[in-house]
Amino acid sequence: MTGTEKCKGIMNEINKVIIGKEAIIKNVLAAIIAEGHVLLEDIPGVGKTTLAMTFSKAMSLKYSRMQFTPDVMPSDVTGFSIYNKETGGFEYKEGVIMSNFFLADEINRTSSKTQSALLEAMEEKKVTVDGNTYELKKPFIVMATQNPIGSIGTSMLPESQLDRFMMRLSMGYPDSLSEVRMLKSKEGNDDIISSVNSVVTMNEVIDIQNEVAEVYVHDDIYAYIVSIVNATRKNDNILLGVSPRGTIAIVNAAKAMAYICGRNYVIPDDVKEIINPVTNHRIILSGKARAAHVSVEQVIGNILGSVRIAAK
Repeated sequence: MTGTEKCKGIMNEINKVIIGKEAIIKNVLAAIIAEGHVLLEDIPGVGKTTLAMTFSKAMSLKYSRMQFTPDVMPSDVTGFSIYNKETGGFEYKEGVIMSNFFLADEINRTSSKTQSALLEAMEEKKVTVDGNTYELKKPFIVMATQNPIGSIGTSMLPESQLDRFMMRLSMGYPDSLSEVRMLKSKEGNDDIISSVNSVVTMNEVIDIQNEVAEVYVHDDIYAYIVSIVNATRKNDNILLGVSPRGTIAIVNAAKAMAYICGRNYVIPDDVKEIINPVTNHRIILSGKARAAHVSVEQVIGNILGSVRIAAK
């Protein structure tokens, strides 16, 4: 199978369990093969944990999950050193983050110190414990969740930490037909995830990530992306525009989307398809825009409508 065929096979397996959310599944896959991390901001019960578990199984990735609470310490995530009286030295005990697919459940319910330890690992792909550095396993993906409704006792992620997520997505409620299909699929099957087959091996995931990195981007596409980013920095409705890290994320996510679609080059439609999930958490609206009930999605849509790719 080609890499694109493998990607389609992965999405087909996820669609067995997560019904009616094809666009979300495609975006999550794009983030994974672009070596990015995903923030799922949604209400409880819409399938966030199930989505993570099915992706890890379909891609043969070692899965771990931590429920973040105020008493979770950074060492619970990164690991710690413990004295071994037999050897007379200290030994490193791995933290929960030592996996391929780490689900950080309700990341906004833990302390800022613990959040920082996780986000540093996401950025640097390594952890340092008592002066010793340990590389994280490849591939390494973090999917974090947070509930946007209940804010009591939470520590919201600051902009500098939100920027480390390639995409922010929201699954939302299923439509009526999808919810009926979901109910029927669960009849007599309490463990629907067991029906998911592994499509690729861990090494094949790494190979796909390497192939995505080689997808060609024309200079006109680079200029188009930079024009969009610059427009977010000069828009009257935007207080804080997309960062340079965000620009890089747009390019990498567009490469991944092109790869999923079976191309080894990026076209403007790839950029348009990923621009919203890649930028919506990197943009802060001005007070005037918020007072006028203007959404980030509306502002991004207006920018896309005004920016044109150079024609030659």
